[in-house]
Amino acid sequence: MTNTLSSETEKPVRILNAAVIVAALGYFVDIYDLLLFGIVRTDSLKDLGITGDAIRNQGEFLISMQMFGMLFGGILWGILGDKKGRISVLFGSILIYSVANIANGMVTTVDGYAFWRLIAGIGLAGELGAGITLVTESLPKEKRGYGTMIVASVGVSGAVVAYLVYQVFQDWRLCYYAGGVLGLLLLFLRISISESGMFKKVQESEEKKGDFLSLFTNKKRFSKYIQCILIGIPLWFLVGVLITFSPEFAKALDVQGFETIAAGKAIAWCYGGLVFGDIASGLLSQWLKSRKKVMYLFLTFNLIMVFMFLNAFGISASTFYILCFIMGFSVGYWVLFVTIAAEQFGTNIRATVTTTVPNFVRGSLPLIIIIYGFFRDTIFDGDILKSAMIVGTLLSIISILALWKLKETFHTDLNYSENETQPLL
Repeated sequence: MTNTLSSETEKPVRILNAAVIVAALGYFVDIYDLLLFGIVRTDSLKDLGITGDAIRNQGEFLISMQMFGMLFGGILWGILGDKKGRISVLFGSILIYSVANIANGMVTTVDGYAFWRLIAGIGLAGELGAGITLVTESLPKEKRGYGTMIVASVGVSGAVVAYLVYQVFQDWRLCYYAGGVLGLLLLFLRISISESGMFKKVQESEEKKGDFLSLFTNKKRFSKYIQCILIGIPLWFLVGVLITFSPEFAKALDVQGFETIAAGKAIAWCYGGLVFGDIASGLLSQWLKSRKKVMYLFLTFNLIMVFMFLNAFGISASTFYILCFIMGFSVGYWVLFVTIAAEQFGTNIRATVTTTVPNFVRGSLPLIIIIYGFFRDTIFDGDILKSAMIVGTLLSIISILALWKLKETFHTDLNYSENETQPLL
């Protein structure tokens, strides 16, 4: 049951408004920082004195610390987004991850690296959810898909730029400094955007705002929330495991010249594909006037590409990178999945949902790595290909079943708030 807000919010018709531009640029810097670690992982750890298998183990530890930060930050920023406003979260998160970026460039130990990846994770957790919430509430329902598509396509290109910056500087510390400076420069754009009209209306009401626990005390709401999280997990398995550890998979697949395969280059190719995938999924969603149909298409395509990747024995290095690009395209539903989450819930908890859902997906990576490691080390005696195949298939099946249970939200009017019904216990 929902409660429609008493006053209709005036929405601008122009798609490329200030909110869309700032959210897109913020997400660009967000993705730059988020994926930069994967790009400089090996070289940065070697520079800190880590060698051999410890590079993989410490890499898994550091990326897990970053994701733990995103789990905590997702809850923190989500609640603040509904209580204090979308803009305050948008720029607060940018400030924190910019400072953390600069600090990452100064670390001299793995422990210091882990601490600042944790802080960076907390900062990174807020930008996308706040940006998407602001955009969906600032555009009419017929056009908000175009707005979120722009945010995604500009944003994910940050990974490609991170790789190119590393190729230019050839210094992982300078790459972190560059990301921090970009974020701080973005803060100057704060004066150009105003708060969501829907948020202002709900602020004037007596509705309870930013109540994270309300997602767990209502049966229907809890089910929707869990389903929104589950539909995004296959993407982060692909990026966080298959692409981030692509050199190890290239070796297992006996790729020609596997010694030359670099995780940073694989990430750049993957996110290049993701840019086009986000554009394609956004346009298809507008054309078909459906979020779910497009999600089904991409989830199925993603599973097919995982199978192709893990069976691509003996291919050339160039073909390997092309596969990374196509896999990136197959998971180009990231912003579509976040948009679905935003459209499933009322204005008084929308930022909480839209911020926590993608971060719970990202934060699931440590658990995914543990499950993947269990199959790799216990069941399949070190066979990373079979292990990845099993985990990837299970996650895809779960996500498709979760999507099946969700309602179509393309035509949903977002000008409403949530009421308590159907207690969970």
